[in-house]
Amino acid sequence: MNNAVLIDKFLDHYWLSSGASKNTLSAYHSDLKLFSKWLDSNLAHSNSAHIHNYFKHRQLSPATQARVLTCLRIFYQYLMTTNVINANPTDKLHHPKQTKNLPVFLNIEEVVRLLNAPDQNTIFGMRDRAMLELLYSCGLRVSELIGLNYHNINLNEEYIRIHGKGNKERILPMGEVAMDYLKTYEKEARPTLLKSGQTDGYFLSNRGSNMSRQNFFYIIKAYALKAGIDKQLSPHTLRHAFATHLVQRGADLRSVQLMLGHSDISTTQIYTHIQNVQLKSQHKKHHPRG
Repeated sequence: MNNAVLIDKFLDHYWLSSGASKNTLSAYHSDLKLFSKWLDSNLAHSNSAHIHNYFKHRQLSPATQARVLTCLRIFYQYLMTTNVINANPTDKLHHPKQTKNLPVFLNIEEVVRLLNAPDQNTIFGMRDRAMLELLYSCGLRVSELIGLNYHNINLNEEYIRIHGKGNKERILPMGEVAMDYLKTYEKEARPTLLKSGQTDGYFLSNRGSNMSRQNFFYIIKAYALKAGIDKQLSPHTLRHAFATHLVQRGADLRSVQLMLGHSDISTTQIYTHIQNVQLKSQHKKHHPRG
């Protein structure tokens, strides 16, 4: 079986068994394709020395190396379960130590400036304001936001139904402010963007279809520039702000974990670290002996 077939069969199996996102599948496909090209032989014949030399050749960052190693480990485990190989060549390889960088997030004043940036007198401004408000109100991943369907949102019951990573479902409350902007979008903007078409997609592009992740990120960066926010934003900036502000105001970590859809609470704990860094900064700045 050639490498292309092995990779395709693995990705089909992984998607069906884990419900992995399109982004994860795309990244794993790219990782396996690059490794296959470097190896220049059948992937089933690889050993731990090959993988070690590959990492040495690529000089990957610790984070990227960890992701690639995870991909290879799952891939070779699949080859074992399908009796293609007898041993997993990644078994004795370890993830590199990584420096935990705190995510960039916005303070409350910056969030308000960002949310106020869209022009509410335009169709796109109404749409963008609704998207930003919902993103901050519920702490959604951008992929969850742009993948929303009309039936996922219940403004009467004040909740939103999300299908996150691994197709895990969670139901989240929406804030009153966000719901007001969603109602405006539904009434005054979405019908125009629909262009007499039929789609269940909630947030629509100028073509009448769901917006792409890349386009939405460009929109956020444009509004950040307009709002005078000089920070390196990511697609998850408002998600980080949502979690950080909840923790700052006393929300318990378990509740924040459930709202974010984290499978492991250790992932959520980074927001307590952000709070501690902020407290230390404020102490140093304002205490007479700081």
